[in-house]
Amino acid sequence: MLRTVTASLVIALMAGAAQAAPDSAAAPGTKAASRPRAGARAARRAGGPAQVAVLETAQGKVVIKLFDKDAPKTAANFKRLVQEKFYDGTYFHRLIAGFMIQGGDPNTKNSDPSDDGIGGPGYTVTAEIKLPHRRGSVATARQGDDVNPKKDSSGSQFFIDLAPQPGLDRGGYTVFGEVLSGMDVVDKIAGLIPSGKNFGNAGYNPGKAALITRAYLEPLSRWEKPAVDSAGIK
Repeated sequence: MLRTVTASLVIALMAGAAQAAPDSAAAPGTKAASRPRAGARAARRAGGPAQVAVLETAQGKVVIKLFDKDAPKTAANFKRLVQEKFYDGTYFHRLIAGFMIQGGDPNTKNSDPSDDGIGGPGYTVTAEIKLPHRRGSVATARQGDDVNPKKDSSGSQFFIDLAPQPGLDRGGYTVFGEVLSGMDVVDKIAGLIPSGKNFGNAGYNPGKAALITRAYLEPLSRWEKPAVDSAGIK
């Protein structure tokens, strides 16, 4: 199943790479004036102990550490959507071998795969471009520079890097987290791409084989091992 690429989606080639940059479109009718405020409101809700986002998928569990300090608006928005069960029942709709897996589109909840990749919550989030793209980095999709010169992020769509992506570092995407546990599951999802077939920049849409059954937040302390000093004392 291929995601249909519509005129509203801008595919921008990465400099020095043969892959398409992750992309998305805000929901139709979104007013530009309301977009940055959505991310700001989410940021004001942030606080308390550090948390991770747990994605239970059809292929296993993925745990994402969120970078609250480097991308506070984006991380807070992601946490809010997780708490609202926004991602429950969505799936990773765009897989590109050696590049990334992309998900977070509410349109994947319906029975029409042709609109996968163009949905969102109806707003964008102000760009917080600081961190590099490494294997396991979690970043926001966005529209291309020609229609989005400020590089604002999709309100919900995100992707997980399968390998370092220096081309995306140059292009400017907000990295807001990293896979703390479950990178083997991410690789399983990427492995759903049929062998020997090239789906190009549109990527491969695996449907519910890459389903996120539910997403929830847990304290980071449950997943991050305590530091040990040189004497072996915690």
